Amino acid sequence: MVDRVASILELVARSENGLTLTAIARALAAPVSSVQGLINGLVAVGYLDERDRIYTLGTAPYLLNVIAGRPPVTSISHDQLERVHAETGLTITLSTSVGDDLFYVDHVSSDPHYAYLAENRVRRSLLRTSAGWLLLADRDQRDIWAYLNSRPSSDADFVERFLRSLDELENTGVCVAPGVAVEHADGVSVALRERGRTIATLGVVGIRETIVERQDELVEICLRYATKWGFR
Repeated sequence: MVDRVASILELVARSENGLTLTAIARALAAPVSSVQGLINGLVAVGYLDERDRIYTLGTAPYLLNVIAGRPPVTSISHDQLERVHAETGLTITLSTSVGDDLFYVDHVSSDPHYAYLAENRVRRSLLRTSAGWLLLADRDQRDIWAYLNSRPSSDADFVERFLRSLDELENTGVCVAPGVAVEHADGVSVALRERGRTIATLGVVGIRETIVERQDELVEICLRYATKWGFR
C-alpha cells in the first residue's frame, strides 16, 4: 500500500495540470475502486488537492520540509517578507493550509507570540484568521460546506460571518479585519494566486485597533507586493 501511495504522489507531481482519478488508475494499471480510497485519504490530509475532479499535489509535502528545517521550496524569500515588515512595522506572515488547518510557513515579527506560532508550526483554525478565510474561500463549494458543517456549535457565529463575506472573498482575494481572532488580534491578508488558485496568503497581523485604523494602507501594501511578486 505504501508503494502505491508513493506512486500516486509521484504521478500527480509529474503531471503539468493534474490528473483525474481515471488517469491515475490507468497509469497504475489498477481498478479505479482500488485507488479511490487512497486518493480520498491523501486529499483529506493535504497531500493532494482536488478541484473539478482533477488532482494536484497539495501543500503537506512542502510543509514537511519546512518542519524538518530544510530550505522552503518557494519563490517568496524571507528577505521579501522583511521588506514588507519594514514598511508596515507589524508582524508579517506567509500562510498556507494543510487539510483543515492553517500554518504559518514563514514570518517576520518582533512579537514572541506570533514567532512561537510560526516557528513551532502550530495548527490554527481556518475560521479564526483572515488568512484562513481566504484559503477556505478558494475551495470548491462542496468542500466549503463540508468544512463548515463539521464545525462545533461554538463556531456558529464565525461560520455565519464567513458566509456573509464569502462572495467578496472570492471576488477580491482580500480579507480585512474579520474580527474572529483571539486575544484582541486581527489581520489583513491577500491571496497569493498561481494559475487561478490561492496557494498561500500574505498577511499583516497586529492589535485589532491598529489593523482597523490602518486597513486601507495595509491592503495597499500587501497587494502591491503580491502583484510585484507575480502572485495576483
